[in-house]
Amino acid sequence: MALSTIGTNSVADDAITAAKTSGVGITMVDQFRLTSNLTADADPISANLERVDDASFSQIGTGMTLSSGIYTFPTTGLFQVSVNATFQIAQDVNADVETFVSSDSGSNYDQTALATGGEQSSSFSNFSSSSQCFVNVSNASTFRVKFILSGVASSDTRLQGHTGRNSTAFTFIRLGDT
Repeated sequence: MALSTIGTNSVADDAITAAKTSGVGITMVDQFRLTSNLTADADPISANLERVDDASFSQIGTGMTLSSGIYTFPTTGLFQVSVNATFQIAQDVNADVETFVSSDSGSNYDQTALATGGEQSSSFSNFSSSSQCFVNVSNASTFRVKFILSGVASSDTRLQGHTGRNSTAFTFIRLGDT
């Protein structure tokens, strides 16, 4: 099938330009990662975080604001919030990364997702776990997300981080208007 053109612009170019200016499609993607291991419970996870800076990553749009472990949304819309967590678990321990969302500037939070490290009956094991939720951000100035690490009872259990790759990462994608 031949591509129709009008003047110097193709129909496809016009469609792409219209999609970009109308806000159709994904308009925001951002990702943060844990840069080194956490060996104690954290509410919220606020240490050892960085925006992913690999050469292959490219943030789309304004991105999230991170302050003291609290993430703020840049605009309204429907967001997918994902956690990919890697745990090293000691015997008889269960560790979790919980996702909490607030719609009232952090006065109250609701648990919306859970990534769990499982329980190991002997020795040490590595577990990868993920969770995701959708957040309908109706007011960007009042919606917040935080991640809580729980169940880390000793240095034998840890949430793994790395500065050069995503061992534990938090991803935010704006899917569209609501």
